[in-house]
Amino acid sequence: MRDIIRIEKGVTRHPDRRMAEPVSLTISEGEQIAIVGGNAAGKSRLVDIITSRFPLLLNEVHYDFGEDASPLASDNLKYISFRDSYGESDGTYYHQLRWNHHDIDEKTPTAGELLEQAYRLLPGANDELREKLYRMFHLETLLDKYIITLSSGELRKFQLTKALLGAPRVLIMDNPFIGLDAGTRLQLAELLETLVRETGLLVVLVVSREDDIPPFVTHVLPVEDLRLLPKVRREDYKPKALTAQALPEEWRKWIEELPEKDIASMPFYPQKGGEILRFNKVTISYGSRTILKDLYWTVNEGERWALTGENGAGKSTLLSLVCADNPQAYACDIRLFGHKRGSGESIWEIKRHIGYVSPEMHRAYLRDIPAIDIVASGLNDSVGLYCRPKPEQREICRLWLEVFGVGSLAGRTFLQLSSGEQRLCLLARAFVKDPELLILDEPLHGLDNPNRRRVKEIIETFCKRRNKTLVMVTHYEEELPPCIDHHLRLKRQA
Repeated sequence: MRDIIRIEKGVTRHPDRRMAEPVSLTISEGEQIAIVGGNAAGKSRLVDIITSRFPLLLNEVHYDFGEDASPLASDNLKYISFRDSYGESDGTYYHQLRWNHHDIDEKTPTAGELLEQAYRLLPGANDELREKLYRMFHLETLLDKYIITLSSGELRKFQLTKALLGAPRVLIMDNPFIGLDAGTRLQLAELLETLVRETGLLVVLVVSREDDIPPFVTHVLPVEDLRLLPKVRREDYKPKALTAQALPEEWRKWIEELPEKDIASMPFYPQKGGEILRFNKVTISYGSRTILKDLYWTVNEGERWALTGENGAGKSTLLSLVCADNPQAYACDIRLFGHKRGSGESIWEIKRHIGYVSPEMHRAYLRDIPAIDIVASGLNDSVGLYCRPKPEQREICRLWLEVFGVGSLAGRTFLQLSSGEQRLCLLARAFVKDPELLILDEPLHGLDNPNRRRVKEIIETFCKRRNKTLVMVTHYEEELPPCIDHHLRLKRQA
């Protein structure tokens, strides 16, 4: 059996992070691989080694794609990280870009145009595969959408389609299932299984959730503490038992005993028990496409809402209205904290009451500053730290990092952290000002099992306090904390 990818005692070094010992690995024809491990375990570093993005000091990665394969490794091996799904490759975009429709001009491409351009450049393009991909991802609903107006889930479908159109020999995907609704996750797993069976595609999946390992995977590559453990057959792999990384009692008590704020004296906040949000027949459209239609929704102080719906149903657009990031809010009948939008309030008066995190914010947050400064930026709702926090504020930032289990990373810069560590820092940023309203858009996105459990308990504990209101988006029902008492499900408009 041919070894498609082989590494023999590859040595790596890095000024900050490295695989802890020489890496030896073979991936053979007929194998389908899942790379598993906790946050910061070294999964992304292993992928960088396999794809030659991270050079080895000794030896190298050997590829054997077959006699009829292209001589260029990049033609045969595709890697999708899903990090910069839209915007420029250097990350020079802002996280509410797709809500600013006025940025669109005659040069702005649609998703269909970009896919067609990529398809025309492919040697031996496969029309049948293209039709199958378009059907599976319901691309007929987004081909005419401008790329900057796609939802995070739609962007993921676009990226997957673009990569799969090239019929690569090896496809490496980093957490391909997160951000997709349940139906699309199932369809993607079935499509990959079909491609594996019919084309001999070798798939390597990096997963944070071991529950996301699809049935067609034959072998598991565990990574732990920057060490690659021996490859094991899927049926022999035993996930580590979930142990004590739930929220420690000292931090549960610390959250419960946070001092209650005098919200009665705060400007731009309703009377006790009043309305936090009211949407009265709200419709949001981009050109001829309607995202939200005649939406009525009221959220009262102290309620905990789950916001769900398939990809493209308008969840993130709805949250942009709540967070005052969408200019269309001024044309709608929307009341925030008891005040009609456009009645003289500033965006900062709104945001001072809101703690917010989302996958889009994570993608766009490219400031390489210490983690504690990332948390401190949440005190003033800035991207980057422009006001030096007082010593007591800095201490609160440090404590919230401890609550989320990343206190030891306070001095590490953001872009040197793993994706999971970054998400935990951004969550601490959302909580640091003790907000009255928490807007959590897929907050457990990319976290491993212990950290998902910990964050879920932090949300639950925080929301048991007085005057706390929650709106949470997730595509995984089991991620919702027990405190959820209301549910709004959006349906995608035709």
